[in-house]
Amino acid sequence: MPDTFKSDQVAALPPSTVLTVSELNRLARRTLEQRFPLLQVAGEISNLTRAASGHVYFTLKDEQAQVRCTMWRSKAQLLAFRPENGMQVEARALVTLYEVRGDFQLSIEGLRQAGAGNLFEAFLRLKTRLEAEGLFDPTRKRALPRFPRRIGIITSPAAAAFQDVLVTLRRRAPNLQVVLYPAAVQGETAALQLRQALAAASDRASDDQIDLVLLVRGGGSIEDLNAFNDEALARVIRASRVPVISGVGHETDFTIADFAADARAPTPTGAAELASGGYFDAGQRLLQLEQGLQRTMQRRLDTLAQRLDRASLRLRHPRERIAAEVERCEQLRERLARARSRMVERNQARLEMLAVRIRALCPTIGPAREHLERLSRRLTEAAARLIADRQRRTDTLAVQLELLAPQAVLARGYSIARDRQGHIVRSIDDLAQGDALEIQLHDGRVNTRVEATHKGA
Repeated sequence: MPDTFKSDQVAALPPSTVLTVSELNRLARRTLEQRFPLLQVAGEISNLTRAASGHVYFTLKDEQAQVRCTMWRSKAQLLAFRPENGMQVEARALVTLYEVRGDFQLSIEGLRQAGAGNLFEAFLRLKTRLEAEGLFDPTRKRALPRFPRRIGIITSPAAAAFQDVLVTLRRRAPNLQVVLYPAAVQGETAALQLRQALAAASDRASDDQIDLVLLVRGGGSIEDLNAFNDEALARVIRASRVPVISGVGHETDFTIADFAADARAPTPTGAAELASGGYFDAGQRLLQLEQGLQRTMQRRLDTLAQRLDRASLRLRHPRERIAAEVERCEQLRERLARARSRMVERNQARLEMLAVRIRALCPTIGPAREHLERLSRRLTEAAARLIADRQRRTDTLAVQLELLAPQAVLARGYSIARDRQGHIVRSIDDLAQGDALEIQLHDGRVNTRVEATHKGA
């Protein structure tokens, strides 16, 4: 039978349908669990067994019948008493079937000793009446402050719940202050003391600077929690000037105070977590933002470091640039000298060739030879002047390059200022009074400190 088979389809099964035992038991379990609500069953405990796992197994019986019961460890550890054989109890249970053996049994959600039934019935009647009156109307609930200035706590100073609340608040909102309004949380006078403490907290809210009240108590039986099922206490809760969080008992416990309060927490610790939720969430958000900022800053620093590394590879020191220019000038000088020699040689060869041709064409070349010799001398002088002029220009460029060298600039009375990291200071805006400086002169360095800065020439 597929898992999607619904128990309400049993009647639709044709007579010819063949089920396995596992399918039959599974179908029976689902039918029982869907058809039976959460029940209150009274009886006597017998055949009680406590397993090493913490689960409790027993039989619940009366004069005419019995039924197997299982109480899981998570439920058993919340009991305010220790179940024993022969004890009369009232169980809050779900009807189910143990498929492996086909045993009909009850899954116990809660257990109380017999006699508490009258208190529970009174609780239900009061809850119904106050609910009909509108005392529990969700629209009347007040919003809890996200960041309370100070929290009032109503409980017994000796109660473990008080310490649980303090520990939780110190962990989640260590700067949040509390004001204790002591009251008994169990006994004949507990309801009266709780009402008086809550009324005092409401009346002194402005003076004590509280804007939230926690009404807390640890777990227990219905008798132990009966003080929180007081009608007058519920009305005082609704009349309070500040919102009230109820954190009474364990998660499965409910009291009239829970329904009347502006918010209900499953435990005292849960009430403290609810009250400090704004501070805790803000702290977590700040932590996330801090981590995100650190990651962003680290990525930015890494990017800038890479850019600096690439820039440093392209950056050349002025001394290296000057040396390169000087070398280039030497190369130009050598090229110019070689060009001059080649030009003289070409002109000489041409003159000689022309002289030979002239002698061959005209035996009488005396005047022409003299003219040619004059031209040769003029050409030689012009070449010498050209070479001398190029030499002067080369020397001038070399002098200018030498004047651009940092040491030459420093020798003329200039200096270079660097901060304590060795960076060159280029503007007075980069300095502040008291900054340490290193001044580089042409023949040494001087360490000094800024006493004052003056903008302008």
